Amino acid sequence: MSVRVRRVYEPPEADDGVRVLVDRLWPRGLAKDAARVDEWPKGLTPSTELRRWYHADDRPYEEFRGRYEAELAEPEAAGLLDHVRELAGRGPVTLLTASKSPQTSHAEVLARLLED
Repeated sequence: MSVRVRRVYEPPEADDGVRVLVDRLWPRGLAKDAARVDEWPKGLTPSTELRRWYHADDRPYEEFRGRYEAELAEPEAAGLLDHVRELAGRGPVTLLTASKSPQTSHAEVLARLLED
């Protein structure tokens, strides 16, 4: 299973496979055709409340990860996670985020869960 995380602002690459935007909001200043997004499962993204909490006062990533994993256990998110897992079972999947620090973002949490 091949899952990787990239910034959505980076140009698409031939080996990206299925490109999945994992942000709730569309990235600023990016044309939809330039992003080449194949899927955009908004229900898989952190809730607005969790996103605001995490970015409020430089909250610890580990605590964010735990809270986000709890949200991902909810039925809608769990179903979407299973769908992306199925996609990854068929070929490469690239999780796209506008986050400036993808390695400490929700996209990295998703990538780890998908690879388990």
